[in-house]
Amino acid sequence: MYTIGIDVGGTNTDGALLFGHDMLAVVKVPTDHEDLLGSTRAALEQLLKSCPAGAEIELQLSTTLTTNTIVEGKGTPTAAVVIPGPGLNLDQCGLDLPFHVLSGYVDHRGRVIADIKADQAVDAALEAKRQGAEALAIVGKFSQRNPRLETAAAQAIRGAGLEFSYITLGHEIAARLGFPRRVVTAYLNSQVAAAQERFIRAVQELEEFRTIRILKADGGTMTLAQSRQRPIETILSGPAASVMAALALTRYTEHNVAVVDIGGTTTDLAVVVGGLPVYERDGAVIAGYPTAVPAVYSRSIGLGGDSEVHLTVEEGRASFTLGPKRAGKPACLGGAHVTPTDAISALRLAEVGNREQAVAALQAFASPHGLSWQEAAQGIVDAFVHQLCQAIHAVYDELEGRPVYTLAEFLEKPELMPQVIACLGTPAPAIMPAVGEKLGLPVEILPCSASANAIGSAAARPTTGITLHADTALGQMSIPEMGLFKEIERPALFDQRRARREALERLVEYARQSGLDEVPELDIVAEEAFNIVRGFRTVGRIFHIGAQIRPGARRIRVKEGT
Repeated sequence: MYTIGIDVGGTNTDGALLFGHDMLAVVKVPTDHEDLLGSTRAALEQLLKSCPAGAEIELQLSTTLTTNTIVEGKGTPTAAVVIPGPGLNLDQCGLDLPFHVLSGYVDHRGRVIADIKADQAVDAALEAKRQGAEALAIVGKFSQRNPRLETAAAQAIRGAGLEFSYITLGHEIAARLGFPRRVVTAYLNSQVAAAQERFIRAVQELEEFRTIRILKADGGTMTLAQSRQRPIETILSGPAASVMAALALTRYTEHNVAVVDIGGTTTDLAVVVGGLPVYERDGAVIAGYPTAVPAVYSRSIGLGGDSEVHLTVEEGRASFTLGPKRAGKPACLGGAHVTPTDAISALRLAEVGNREQAVAALQAFASPHGLSWQEAAQGIVDAFVHQLCQAIHAVYDELEGRPVYTLAEFLEKPELMPQVIACLGTPAPAIMPAVGEKLGLPVEILPCSASANAIGSAAARPTTGITLHADTALGQMSIPEMGLFKEIERPALFDQRRARREALERLVEYARQSGLDEVPELDIVAEEAFNIVRGFRTVGRIFHIGAQIRPGARRIRVKEGT
C-alpha cells in the first residue's frame, strides 16, 4: 500500500511518499496561508508522479488549520452553556470565554440530583445569540457519567427553533475529569467546526485516495468523519508529526531523546523517554487555553530559519536576538529580509539559495553598526544556538521532578534527561552540531531531515481510545466516546477483570465503528478502582479504565542518497 503524508507548516508544506516501510520520495512547497488546500494539492501533484497508475493510496494530513483558527481568533463566534452544579464558582476558574450558567446537577457518580429548566436553557441560548454567538457548547459537570442534562438542554434549545451552526455536547468530546478543561475543549470544538467542515469538503474532492486520515495531537490518526465531530483533536498536529518522525526514523529506538524540529517560523521541542513519547498529563494547551485534548508533550518557540534578526550595539559590543516573529522570505531566496537562513547560506553551513544575495543583505544590515558581514552572520548563528539551548534546558527543567506520562505508565521519578538529540527541519544540519557540542550530547540528523515531519505524518498509525466508568453499587456503566450509558448485568459479579475485558471488547467495537478494518494491539493506559463503603460495609466498587490503541509510527527505511 502506498501512503502519502502531508505536513502543512508555517513556512513550507512538506510531502512524503511511502510504500510499506520504504520511503520513495519527498517534496517541499511554500505554504499559502490563504489557501492551505492549494499548498496540499501542489505537494500531492509532485508525489503522485512517483505512484503507478491505478495504485491504491492512503493520504495522511497534518494541518495547521484548527491551530491557526484558534491562535488567530478566526473561529465561529461561540458561547458555552454550562451546568456546574453547586459549589463551583466558574468566575474563579479562569474561563476567558462567554458562558451562561444553568441550574441542575449531576453528582460525581452520575446521579441526577436536580434537572435543568428547559425555559432557562432557551433563555441562555437566546442571550448567547444576542451577544453574537453562532455556535454553542453545552457542558455539564460529570456529564461523562450521565449526559441527561446536556441532552435535555440541547433538545430544549433545538425545540425552540433556535439554530446554531454547531452544538458540541461535553460528554461527546471530553471524557476526562476536570470541568474547566472540558468546558474549554467543547467551546473550542464548536469554534473551529465550521472551518474544519470547509476543509473536509475540499479534501473530499481528492478522489484519487483510498482513505484520507488526519493527524491528531496525540500522534495518532483519525478519519475525516471523526474530525468532523471532534475537530479540536487535530490541534498541534505539527509537533505530533515531528515526534512520529523521530519514532519512525531514529536509530536510538530505546533511548531518552530530545526531539528538535527547526522550521522556518518556529522550532518545536518534544521529549521521548525510553523510546516512548512523553504526553501532556492533563491535556494540550493552545493559545493559552487549557484543554482536555490528549497530546504529545511539546513546546514551540518563535525561532526558525526565517526569524526576525534584532541587533543592538552597546559600548562597542554587538548583541543579536532572533524572533519571535517571522521576518519573511530570506534574502538568499529572493526576499527582502536578513534571516538566520541567510547567515547559514553566507557561512556555507548549507547550500541554500543564492549566497551572493545573502552576503549582500548581511553587509547592508551590518555595516551601519560597524560590523563585517562575517561578524553579523556568525553572531546570528551563535544567537540561534544560544536561544535553542536555553529552550531545551527550559523544557527539561519544566519536566524535572514531576510525574511524566508516557501512556505506558506514569513515571513518578523519571530518568528523562536526554542521551541524544534527534533533529529535523531544513536548518537542522547547519545549526544542531553546535547545539550538541554546547549541551554535550550526540546529535542525530534524521534522514530526509528537511521533510521528515511529512514522513512522520505518513508513518503515524490510526488510533482511538475509550474511557469506561462502572459503578457496581448503582449498577451503571458509561463509555461516553461511544454514547454508551447502560445498566450492568449482574453487578455483584462485575470485578476488575471483567471491567478490563469489557473495556477492551468495547474498544475493538469502537475501533471498527471508526473504520479500522484491522485492530492492532490494545492497551490499558489508565486504571483505578475504589470500594464504596456504607455503614462499615463494602456495598460496591467503582472502576475507571482507559483503553487505547496506542499512538505510534511504523519504522521507515530511507535509502542512502535519497
